[in-house]
Amino acid sequence: MANLPKKPLGRGLGSLIGAGVQKPASPAPSPTPAPAAPAAPGLSLIEIPLTQIVPNPRQPRREFDETAIKELAESIRSEGLMQPIVVRKIKEGYELIAGERRFRAFKQLGQKTITARVVEASDASSAVLALVENLQRADLNVVDEALGVASLMRDFSLTQDAVADRLGKPRATIANLVRLLSLDREILGYLSKGQITAGHAKALLAIENTAHRVQAARQVIEKGLSVRDTEALVKTFSTATKKPRRETTKTVLEDAQKRLASHLATRVSVTRKGQKGTITIFYESDDDLARLLEKFGIRL
Repeated sequence: MANLPKKPLGRGLGSLIGAGVQKPASPAPSPTPAPAAPAAPGLSLIEIPLTQIVPNPRQPRREFDETAIKELAESIRSEGLMQPIVVRKIKEGYELIAGERRFRAFKQLGQKTITARVVEASDASSAVLALVENLQRADLNVVDEALGVASLMRDFSLTQDAVADRLGKPRATIANLVRLLSLDREILGYLSKGQITAGHAKALLAIENTAHRVQAARQVIEKGLSVRDTEALVKTFSTATKKPRRETTKTVLEDAQKRLASHLATRVSVTRKGQKGTITIFYESDDDLARLLEKFGIRL
């Protein structure tokens, strides 16, 4: 199992990132990016060429608001970089752990270098830190959050309890996030865009039929239903799917019973319990039993 920090990281990320102000320099041509200044990992801030930094492959955020990135770039141009990015050293250069929005903003400003803190982190720790940083931001949608949690579990063989411990969240919260990923792609799209909430999505999970679940989700959006209204709607779909199933089962059993009774010329009972059942064939005498056995190709 991966070697992860044992304490929740959500409350202490600021101390890891540190603070510092970097005013963007006026863009100037630079044919060859200068190598990053050497520094002991995690002990001081260094300037790193943007070309030497690669995105975190386990970045939980799938979409970035370009308007928000432009606004951040203008803020950095005016006030400077108030918080350095966090990276770790890898063979190809440096890998982002925290600060991809700041990194993208610096690119938009045409900057060549950015202030960074270099830390020592395993793949697992890097993934956890990236998720924690994004969880601290209100605009991370619940689908990206769920995908980030699922990635931690899948890539590092972690249990829900272990992920909950690392992120400082209740296990029930982690379990509910993972369950959301079993929803249909269309519904996940509504959820990621904020057209429905996690509460709506959780209620929709109670509908087993895929087509009905999507149909219910569309009704929720069209009618602007609350979570409580959605729960009531879900019950109507559940009732509608269960009744025909019972009627169909009853009809099939009755038909089978009539056909067998007619074929064997005797009374037959067909019952069912779950996926299993019993066929009872009645006979009136030993001669009647012999006759029935002959029907099945059995001679006494």
